[in-house]
Amino acid sequence: MPAQPGSPPGGGNGPNPPRDTKALLVRGAGLVVIAVVAGLIWFLIRHDSTPEPVAAQEPAKTNPFDYKLVEGPNKSTDCAAKAYDDTKKFFQTNPCASLARGLYTVEYGDAKALVSVVKVSMPTAAQATQLKALTDQDGTGNVSDLVRDGTYKAAGAPKVSGDQAEYESQVTGTDVTIVLADFYAKHRDDVLLKRIATGALDLGADLH
Repeated sequence: MPAQPGSPPGGGNGPNPPRDTKALLVRGAGLVVIAVVAGLIWFLIRHDSTPEPVAAQEPAKTNPFDYKLVEGPNKSTDCAAKAYDDTKKFFQTNPCASLARGLYTVEYGDAKALVSVVKVSMPTAAQATQLKALTDQDGTGNVSDLVRDGTYKAAGAPKVSGDQAEYESQVTGTDVTIVLADFYAKHRDDVLLKRIATGALDLGADLH
């Protein structure tokens, strides 16, 4: 039968409708997004995103010396009675609030040192500064350490107030810390002794 005018060759009901390409792309993109979100949720479930707490690290110990208390703390409120020379006179006109004294030993290598630590609390910061300025000078006396006043009588203990002793001091507010140190058995190492005495300034805070 001859084809009717307007009919497509080969018969059929007419041309196939064009596919909606844009709709397919949108639908495909949506599926991809859903897959990505689902994968992310699964990853978060499997892997806890909360960071592990970091353990606090102790600060590095900068003072290598182990100070062992062998006498004290010896406490008083009468600094004039525990001092000598110009320092005694200073306390007679400027009474302290409190006094604490201690003795420590330190062993480092083949050296052993005896360390006197004195903490004087003054009524005002200005008086504390005056006291440090006085004791920092040669020949002005000091607060008697526990060897000098006879409290500590261990055999072989060096006289930490002697000419070979190392002296250090510092002011913190109204507190003055005074350190005297010397080696046992006439050992000499000026650099090491200064390090030991300087490190011992921190011990003033322990003399309550």
